[in-house]
Amino acid sequence: MDAFYGCWLFDDRAGTHALAHLPVFSFRHEEATTVLSWDGPCLWARGVATNSLRDASAESAAETPTLCVAWDGRLDNHAELLNELGCASHTTPADCVAAAFRKWQADAFARLRGDWALTLWEPRERALLLAKDPIGARPLYYTTTAQAVFWSNSLEWLARLTGTGGDLNLEYLAGWLSFFADPQLTPYWRIQSVPPSSYVRVTAAGHTLWKYWEFRETEVLQYREEREYEEHFRLVFGDSVRRRLRSEKSLLAELSGGMDSSSIVCVADAILREEPHLTPRLDTLSFYDDSEPNWNERPYFSLVEAGRGREGLHHPLDATEALASAFDQEQFAVSPAHLGHGTGTGKFLSSLSMRGYGAILSGIGGDEFTGGVPTPIPELADLLASGQFRSLASSLKDWSLAQRRPWMHVLLETIRAFLPTSGHLPPSRQPPSWLKPSFRRRYRQVFTGYDKPLYLFGRPSFQEYLSTVEALRRQLAASAQSPESTIEKRYPYLDIDLLEFLFSVPRRLLAQPKRRRYLLRRALAGTVPDEILNRKRKAYVVRAPVAALAARWNEVHSLTQNMLAESLGIVSATDFRRCLENARDGREMVGLPLQRMLQLEGWLRNIAKHGFMPALSGGQVAALSSLPIEKQVSAS
Repeated sequence: MDAFYGCWLFDDRAGTHALAHLPVFSFRHEEATTVLSWDGPCLWARGVATNSLRDASAESAAETPTLCVAWDGRLDNHAELLNELGCASHTTPADCVAAAFRKWQADAFARLRGDWALTLWEPRERALLLAKDPIGARPLYYTTTAQAVFWSNSLEWLARLTGTGGDLNLEYLAGWLSFFADPQLTPYWRIQSVPPSSYVRVTAAGHTLWKYWEFRETEVLQYREEREYEEHFRLVFGDSVRRRLRSEKSLLAELSGGMDSSSIVCVADAILREEPHLTPRLDTLSFYDDSEPNWNERPYFSLVEAGRGREGLHHPLDATEALASAFDQEQFAVSPAHLGHGTGTGKFLSSLSMRGYGAILSGIGGDEFTGGVPTPIPELADLLASGQFRSLASSLKDWSLAQRRPWMHVLLETIRAFLPTSGHLPPSRQPPSWLKPSFRRRYRQVFTGYDKPLYLFGRPSFQEYLSTVEALRRQLAASAQSPESTIEKRYPYLDIDLLEFLFSVPRRLLAQPKRRRYLLRRALAGTVPDEILNRKRKAYVVRAPVAALAARWNEVHSLTQNMLAESLGIVSATDFRRCLENARDGREMVGLPLQRMLQLEGWLRNIAKHGFMPALSGGQVAALSSLPIEKQVSAS
């Protein structure tokens, strides 16, 4: 991944003060870096495209900069924008973005398709803009003070720069233990993340956060025949995969044996047979655990490998090793998700860039948006809101028979989706009992996944899609995104054009009673092996975590002594230890919250061990107190 970091000291127009004091530990010494100074802001960049758009001055023939852009990302609609802007075909993405901003101002951000983060400097306005793509696939962080702004795509750089002290963001930690926190948050109060689909405008007077784009509800797409939906799906899904295959380096594609990853690999292979110039090579990456009887994916990903005519990279998963990430103190971990660098899997993933791979294609989003979750609620809510009671009765009957539940229970569940969340949450959304009651009450909104009730106006299924998009944005924001990893993730199922199509498809074509992923299965028949398209839902690992907990019990038990999380008011160590003992003895399931809590405690000990020494002088460190955002405005 490309890396950049910069600062703007508001009273230092030449940037010399910043140049003298900013550390450069994020980059390896042997890698070339670019240093830019824009009449105030300074930017250090490696592999980031830059541009300084200039106009002739009215007073003289000299040219003065009107815009300065640092672009980190993939511009999927580069050719279309060049045509619309009237630019030459050789115009770089950074030049194209600068020209688009000069023509449309901040409205240009909504026109940029792809995964990206950018820095834009307006010399005439003396304003700095930090913007991120609609999904939030790339990281971009910042911290502001009365005297300066610092920004980077490296959270570690900013954390070391500012120092943390007791400055942990407990809402973020609550999200780590549940459904992830608001994507604007980081583990540190002083550091914020530019939210997806938004930009931050910084001036010496303060900074504002603006949302430039969001999905809009459209009419349900109506074709005469189902094959027309299938053709449309093949078109937009193929375009999505093709965009993410463009790379000067070789690529990897995750291949788990499920429909999401298998579909990406099979469609990518079909595209590369016709367009081999897109990437030098596409290999697959599969994780396996032959000791887990409920999770044997090898037969399925081997089917895809056989069709490709070659094996991919295989790496064994060991639940004991996965648990070891909680005890990893070898390297500083800037967030809980960054723990595990020292484990075998962590080292394996870190080695991929050394093998020449530039990115990994991930199947995240496929399950959520193509009907992988067999729930009738979106379809039934649409019928209820639109008053189609005859169709509602028929669908209720079909779904109740398929789920072996009384139709009245299914109907009541649908009605409850329109009501505010009450204190009686389903077991799957209940905060763990070992969390301190005051912590659960304070961050109840986080523990319910920021749930909002559906409303009758509009299309409820579209509202449900928006909630799912927000959940995935939170998940990506909390992942271990870092320029230090030098390899990026690409998400074909999170392509804007593909999502807009799926959001407009009649819900019955995505999930039907006993027929999950109806549209995807039909559209990709003949491309993806039938054994994968027709397989049952993938099983979950059950036995291995219990065995791992027992094998490393002494270490786990020591982690529950004098817990730092208890001192922060997060967990009751006694209750947590009792729950772990029950899980070890097989009386409770080793669920994700238990594993996340162990990882959180391990992370707290990691940062306590490594500590942060402020990288700035005493006067500058004192200035690093976050200012509140002045306002937030949604795009109209």
